[in-house]
Order: sequence, then C-alpha cells, then structure tokens
Amino acid sequence: MKNKTNLQSRASKRELAHALMDYFVANPNQDFTPTDLCKQFKIKSHPSRKVLADILDDLVMCGYLTEGNRGRRTSYRLLQQELGELLTEGTIERRGFQVAFKPDGQEESIYVSDRHSCNALDGDRVSAAILFNRKRNRREAEIVNIVQHAKDTFVGVINVEPHFAFLDVNDRYLPWDIFIPKTEIGNACSGDKAIVKIIEWPSKENRSPVGKIIELLGASGDNNVEMHAILAEFGLPYCYPENLEKLANKISDHISDRELARRIDFRDVTTFTIDPRDAKDFDDALSLRRLPSGLWEVGVHIADVTHYLKEGSPIDQEAYKRATSVYLVDRTIPMLPERLCNYICSLRPDEDKLTYSVIFQLNDRAEVQDHQIARTVIRSNRRFNYEEVQVIIEQNGEASPEDLTKPGEHPKRVEPNPDGSPVGEYATELLTLNRLAKHLKAERMKNGSIEFQRDEVHFEIDDKGHPIGTYIKASTDSHKLIEEFMLLANKYVAQKIGLVPKGTKAKVFPYRIHDVPDLEKLQRLSTFVSRFGYNIKTEGSKIDISRSINKMLHTISGHREQNVVEDLALRSMMKARYSTHNIGHYGLMFRYYTHFTSPIRRYPDQMVHRLLTRYLEQDGRSVNQLRCEEQCEHSSEMEQLAANAERASIKYKQVEYMADRLGQEFAGKVSGITDFGIYVLLDESHCEGLVMMHTLLDDYYSYDPDRLCATGRSSHHRINIGDPARIRVEAANLEKRQLDFRLLEINGRTVDHS
Repeated sequence: MKNKTNLQSRASKRELAHALMDYFVANPNQDFTPTDLCKQFKIKSHPSRKVLADILDDLVMCGYLTEGNRGRRTSYRLLQQELGELLTEGTIERRGFQVAFKPDGQEESIYVSDRHSCNALDGDRVSAAILFNRKRNRREAEIVNIVQHAKDTFVGVINVEPHFAFLDVNDRYLPWDIFIPKTEIGNACSGDKAIVKIIEWPSKENRSPVGKIIELLGASGDNNVEMHAILAEFGLPYCYPENLEKLANKISDHISDRELARRIDFRDVTTFTIDPRDAKDFDDALSLRRLPSGLWEVGVHIADVTHYLKEGSPIDQEAYKRATSVYLVDRTIPMLPERLCNYICSLRPDEDKLTYSVIFQLNDRAEVQDHQIARTVIRSNRRFNYEEVQVIIEQNGEASPEDLTKPGEHPKRVEPNPDGSPVGEYATELLTLNRLAKHLKAERMKNGSIEFQRDEVHFEIDDKGHPIGTYIKASTDSHKLIEEFMLLANKYVAQKIGLVPKGTKAKVFPYRIHDVPDLEKLQRLSTFVSRFGYNIKTEGSKIDISRSINKMLHTISGHREQNVVEDLALRSMMKARYSTHNIGHYGLMFRYYTHFTSPIRRYPDQMVHRLLTRYLEQDGRSVNQLRCEEQCEHSSEMEQLAANAERASIKYKQVEYMADRLGQEFAGKVSGITDFGIYVLLDESHCEGLVMMHTLLDDYYSYDPDRLCATGRSSHHRINIGDPARIRVEAANLEKRQLDFRLLEINGRTVDHS
C-alpha cells in the first residue's frame, strides 16, 4: 500500500473524489474498507466520513468501483481495471448552452452542466469524468480535456466596431460570437458574410473564441454569397480547383479500336437515357431487345468513369475527398470536373460511350433467367426526361391509377397507331420496360421492401436566384421505371461478389447497408399512429414488421396526418450507409446491395467499379479491408454533410419565398409540437414555420410529450399533430432560416388573440 496521502483538512468533495479515484487506479488489485480509506486519507471527523461514504456510493453507481465484503465489513475495489485512468472518451452534443456527453460505444448521452463543459463545442472529442449527482439522482459528466475539436472554421455575418469585430454565427451549436482582433479584420464591412478560423479557443476565463477572417464571401442577401455560405458552413467546396479542370481538359475522349474489341458492342441495340429536365450528367441508360428465346434482354448501362479516371490521380483524390456531388436548390456542385461529368462520361445521345453494364435476361414476369456483368460500348438513341416518358405511359393507358391523381395536367388517352403499335417515340420499348418494372416492384414489395412515396416541392428560380414560385415533383411510373432497374443492377452486382459458395470467404467489397429500425423508435411510432387508428407490428420477423409499415403507409395516403406520420416513420428508420461489413438492406429487404449505378456523382460507385474489374477481369486478390472500410466511412460522412447542406438551401429558399408574403394567410397542418411552440407545414408551398406557444392568448397551453399534443388549461382545447390550421406569416429571418407564424384557426376553431 502507498504511503498515506496528505489532503488538506478542508479538502472539497471534488478534490477528495479525485484523490480516491487516483488511489484506486494506483492499487487496481486491492480492495479497501471505509476504515482503510479513512486511515489513508487521515479522515477523522464524522462529517468527513459521511462525505467519503457518499463518494464511494457515487463511484459504485457510476461503475468505477465494485462493492464486496471483507469479513463483515463492506469493501471496494476498482471495477474498470483496464482503464489507465478513470476518464471516458466520447463526443459532445451541444445545442446552444444545452450540453451532453456521449461516451464511445454507448447510445445514451449524459448531461453536462455548462460550467463543467470546458466550453467544448458540438462534435468535439473529449475526455470526461462521470459522477453521480445524488440531488438529481442522475449521472453527470464533467469534461476534463478536449481531445480534438470537430471544426475550427465558422460562417457568419461580420459586425465591425472601431477597434475589433465579431462574427455572428447564428449557429445553435456555437453559443458565442467569435471575437476578431482589429489586425485580422482586413477589408471586411459590417453585414458581410465571412469564413472565420478560430485561432484561440475559449477558456474558462474567456468565453468568446478568437478568430481571423480567412475568406470574405460578400454581402449578405446576395444569392451566390448565401449558397456559398451554406456550403462553407458544412465544410463543402463551392468551386472546382482550376488546375484540376485544366488537367481534365487534357483527357482524350478517343475510343481506340483495341478498346472497342474488348467490349460487348450494344451500339445497334435500342438504348436511351431518362433523367430530370435540367440534368447534364447522364450516368445510366437502358437498352431493350427481344431475344430469339422469347426472353427480354434489358441492359443497365452505367458510365465507365474509372476507365478515364485512374485511381490515385489528382482528380481521383479530389473526387474521393468530395465523395459526392452536392445538389442545392439552384445549383449542382459536382464531384468531377465538368469535362468528365458533363461530356466524356455522360451518356449523351448519338455519341459512342464506354459503359459498365449488367445485362439481364427476363421473362414477361420480370423474373431473372440469366445475367452478365461486362464492359460495353453503347450509343444512346434518345435523351428522355421523366415528363416525356410519363406522357407516353399515360396517353397509352398504362399509368398507375395513383399517377393520374397527381397534381398537374394529364394527357388524354389516344388510339394506337394504324398498325396497332403504341403512340410515341420508342413507345413499345418504354411501355415494355414499364410493365417489367411494375413486376419487379410487386415482387420487391411482396418480400417486405418498404416504400415511402414523398412528393417533393421544388422552387422556380429567377435569373438572380430568387424563388418566385413552387411546383410539385411527384414520383411517377417514369421515375419508378428507372428506379427498379437501378435497384436490380445494384442488387446483382452485390450478389456477384458477396454471394459465395459455403465455406468460401467473400472478398472485401463496399456494400450499401441499412440496419433494422431502433426498437424504441418503432414502439414510439406504433403508439403515435395508434391514435389515428393505425397499427404496426413491433415484434415478429423483419418481413412481418416491414409489411405492417407498408400497409400503414398505404392506408394513410390522402389523409390529413399523412405527412406527419410519414416523417415520424422515416425518423424511426436507421440511416443507410456504406460498409464492408454486409448486414443487408432492411428498407429494400435485400440480402446483398451496393451502389453501382451513379459513378459520376458518387465515389462509392467508382470503388465498386474498380473492385469489379479487379475481381472479375483480373481475378485479383482481396483488397485491404481496413482501408476500404475507411473509404466507406468517409463516403457516408460526406453523404450526410451534403444532405444537410441540401436541406439548408431548401430551408433558406423557403424563408426567402415566404419573406415576400409577410402578412398573408395560408392553410396548413400541424407538423410538430414542442414545449415552446407549434410547427405548421403549409399545404401549397410545404414551407414550415413556428407558432410560439406564448402567442396563443386564448388559453395557457401545455405540451404533453406522451400524447404529442398541446392542451389548454382552462378550455381543454387540444392541438394535435395533423390538425388543419390557418396561419398568418409574421416574420422571416433569413440568417437563422426561420419562419414565425401567427395561428388564426385550428381545426376550424378561431383562435382568439385579443
């Protein structure tokens, strides 16, 4: 045993706790009674003994010590012997001054008081001591050290004073403005948007971080400035390096005879692309022909990007860094240089193009009889957009009934051509593919695949980037036609590598995986939808649960609670991601699934193309799994950042659109309720705003988190999610991307504001 520790007689409980933890760590294999510890720390008074007993109880409840017996006396021993010190590493979750610590490998977060946060920011890696707060009967974490900051650059509006400036970040994850010394202001003016790098982090004595301007974006309110600011906010680039564009311009688009000779030639087979109206990068095409056997040959042809983009080259390194193209409301930030994504690799009509293809032989019920994965060359006959294909499907009477109820004009059904053929360019091929796609979808749904059919609202933008109108982008048969064949190709590519004979180890491969829903979220969803009279299973096989979710989603279609229930159902699902550890794709109910069909805009698809070539054409050895998993994790992280930026741009345009409509009234539905307010989603524009609870003057409303409703204390009027509402637009804050509404009617009842 060590020599007795000298503590001051008035040592605080915290100091004694730390001394005790150090002592147990120094003696990990011994147990000590309270008497032993009192002797060790020279504790003699009764109050001090009580403090010691409280600390020991806390350390047991926190899992640091284990309680045992030595004879008739209670003893304590270090439980976590493998820890070099009684600190736990994890990440910070911060929303303003609300701070939580999430230990590595644990789902539950632990409360951190702001004074014990070390001013750590959201996402920071920290080490923390976990103690038990007896007064509040809960565990709490005290941040001891910041291991690594999650980010050091922030975007905001500059406010310049005579001798200094501040960056107002309007960021819920950063509760302080950033102080900028006079020497670091440069040419910035008040109201400018800027990117600032923190050069001195906040300390306990100084709450404000100190930063310097690394880039001035321009005046707030300018469309380009605001879009660049959103990209910078998420650490995403908003331009392509000029040197790499020049390098790409030197890439030849010539296809040699030698290259043609080693590929299957599909240039004489009817082939076309189907994409959005404004698309420039066409990375997938379909071909169709009837075989002598009576089967249908469907070719899913994907741009062969990796033929031109060599692994490890400067352009490839930039593509990996970006990992994905980013789609904001008014622009696309491409993963590849323009020459590659819009010209050389894009499957443009009437041009010979190199492709990587999955060629299927299907019967009339779309059952796969055979397939082949091969490098090919195609020549697209036609570039279709979704609307053109939908017109052909509808005018020939083969549209799904639900498509005909979608917003917008629908063409009248027309008589076939005199020879009995359907009307429209390549109508025979398009209608055949549409029928096959419907069979594929029906089989997928039978096997438990979950279908979320969400219509998207898009903005009409003027030449200055200002939103002037909205329109519904509905998912119709033309979209599903492409989707089903892309799903089929992705599935068969994954099976080709992952499905190996028993006793054989599959080679390392990037899969697109999707875990089963979180049980707690699923139970919460079940409880919520039961209030509307719907039921979903939370127990049983995966297929039983997914089928019950599908049945519920189908039943709610057209009802007032549809959007809210669909949102909650989506949130109950886990996020899909990339990994070499294949656990299958729950949402699609596929045992093997990957991403193969969009290499122009997704880096994992390029990884798949390269590994296919290595494994199938070269019979190569398996690649290093740790390296591949690292690439998968990076791609998943970048995908999430891109999605966050896309949502931020949509929210900005929604607020900008409604800023032109201050004082106007709109119909909507209650989409969410919190203790501070009620969210309303507008029917026409799908813009969402907040009605602050304190503005409801007809009664005092309290939030019931179990029932997800707000109830008036005197009137007992209840406001539920999904209730029809009428609001007036009160304020639009572009910097915070926030809309404030005034509630005028709820469920047909006028709300009194007198």
